[in-house]
Amino acid sequence: MELGVQSSPVLADESVAEIMRRVAENQETAREARQRFLYRQELQLRFLQLNGQVCREDFRHYDVFPQSQKTEKKLIFFLGRYFKDGKFYDYHKPGYKYKEIDLDGELISDLAGDFANDQKSRDGLSQDLFPLTAEQQKEYRFILKSRENFRGREVYRIAFEPDRSSKSINGENAGGPWAGEAVIDAVEYQPVQVTTRLALHIPFWVKTIFGTNLKHLGFKVDYAKFEDGVWFPVSYGGEFQLKVVFFYGRTMVVTLRNSNFRQTSVTTNLAYDAPPDN
Repeated sequence: MELGVQSSPVLADESVAEIMRRVAENQETAREARQRFLYRQELQLRFLQLNGQVCREDFRHYDVFPQSQKTEKKLIFFLGRYFKDGKFYDYHKPGYKYKEIDLDGELISDLAGDFANDQKSRDGLSQDLFPLTAEQQKEYRFILKSRENFRGREVYRIAFEPDRSSKSINGENAGGPWAGEAVIDAVEYQPVQVTTRLALHIPFWVKTIFGTNLKHLGFKVDYAKFEDGVWFPVSYGGEFQLKVVFFYGRTMVVTLRNSNFRQTSVTTNLAYDAPPDN
């Protein structure tokens, strides 16, 4: 537990189900409220060779328009760089390949789409990364660890892990693929921070993109409140390693920041910085 965090006694185990039920309910009702906001999104993708040398970078800025069932984005800035023969070279178009077989170029475009541009998500983040909806919660077991003060708000700290007794949605293995912690606002039952790490099988969509040789697969997302019942993810990051036989190995870093939130019905901008990492 963090230094300076005040904890209350852990509540009864059966209260976890009610907490997560309210969280799931809020994930569904928030989609209408989010349509009142527009915001700016900055996405950075970085590939490093296993010796630490940066070999590819991708910087993207979007204007984001949440819809009732999905999120639409407009790319307003793009800059890419690749490293070759001791120098960095810029490029200015997504999907650029500087040679016929350019694995970095292909994978970095896949990352941008699959991790931070889910068209079916109301906040743009992949729905498969964080078990918050009612359907996803069926594959997990939740454990209430404490009630405490976190960034000035009363929260529940809840651990989650795959429920091996559940029936998997995709029919592969029992339980979802993730384990981690969710920090839940105790008044509004909204996620404040969620951290995940891979606990079981690699999800099918990850296998499709990368194969099976992944290590340290995990993600962290922070949320902020903008008005009662309206919370958005404001920062998001993940880091993992990929090795393919002997000829290709990369450390991949994904960093996302949302800012400059503004309501569509007024002209005043609501600008928020991402909360500090913990």
